[in-house]
Amino acid sequence: MITTDEQEELRSTVRTLLARTPPSRPAPDAEAGYDETIWRLLADQVGAFGLAVPEEHGGAGCTLAETQVVCEELGRAVATLPYLGSAVLATQALLACGATSTQPSPADSVSGATGALPGLADGSRVGALAWAEGGTWDPAAIRAQVAGGRLTGVKEHVLDGARADLFIVPARTPDGGLGLYRVDPAAPGVRVESLVTLDRTRPQARVRFDAAPARLLAADGRRVLERLLAVAATALSAEQLGGSDRCLEMTLAYVKVREQFGRPIGSFQAVKHRLADLYVLVESARSVSRDAARALADDAPDLGVRAATAQAYCAEAYAAVAAETIQLHGGIGFTWEHEAHLHFKRAHAAAALFGSPAWHRARLAAHVLDE
Repeated sequence: MITTDEQEELRSTVRTLLARTPPSRPAPDAEAGYDETIWRLLADQVGAFGLAVPEEHGGAGCTLAETQVVCEELGRAVATLPYLGSAVLATQALLACGATSTQPSPADSVSGATGALPGLADGSRVGALAWAEGGTWDPAAIRAQVAGGRLTGVKEHVLDGARADLFIVPARTPDGGLGLYRVDPAAPGVRVESLVTLDRTRPQARVRFDAAPARLLAADGRRVLERLLAVAATALSAEQLGGSDRCLEMTLAYVKVREQFGRPIGSFQAVKHRLADLYVLVESARSVSRDAARALADDAPDLGVRAATAQAYCAEAYAAVAAETIQLHGGIGFTWEHEAHLHFKRAHAAAALFGSPAWHRARLAAHVLDE
């Protein structure tokens, strides 16, 4: 995908804001949260959280291509923000529910889906998509169910679940189908448990629903989830691309000034070879991630294939680049104060989100065999 001048201006603005006010790093034993200063800057000065929200719902009316640009920059900074979970997943879930709802009462379905969008678009509210069960995002694995307007089940790996103002929850309908429901975190029967995660910059929670009041947003939940999985994989690949690019950038800068045997270590052929390999990984990740972004913006018929390809490749590329970054930085790369270890943890934690690379490759293999 070739970015436009407007998208590059957006990239420059977001990068400048993040550089001017670097994200605060949670201490090893601190309660995970998010940086509200940067959150408000991005909301007020950039309108980053409403980029892909239609103007009639308080957004900028852009496309997910602009959201991808922001994801790349937040990945570069390993930013502690609920952007992926709220501004991307929860927002796109509500938009998809509003667009596909077939309920007879608009007050119960469409307005229920889109009514929360202005708050998410201006950053005053945080939404969370409570999806995964049993460590998987496969819709077939969902066991949470709704009976009599009450939702019961356990959801895992809920991004920013402890700070959410609303939950969007896929669950089995009384007839055995799959629907999406809106649940208030403060409602009776909802219990949120913050989790200790490898990546302290991205809080997760386990959410238990015990006959919690739930409002139906979309009855055709499986179709919505299929698109959301592609959105999630593509957005995450953009973050991974941004992180990989930053790792390569700071490693190149370091090997030019770190000296050994009286010369910069970047002058040694063995180091040059490793850097060349990293460059290939990063540029290949750029190609597949932006290809998926283009497919997402165009709503291409093979979106699922391109998104799965991007997620599988970018996850492994980021992990490999982050590991080499630590190795080439030597002892300093292992310290808490250095940025390298943040990328390493983010890379390995992110590789497990929305399905592992192996799971996505299995989906691609099944698609090829079907074809």
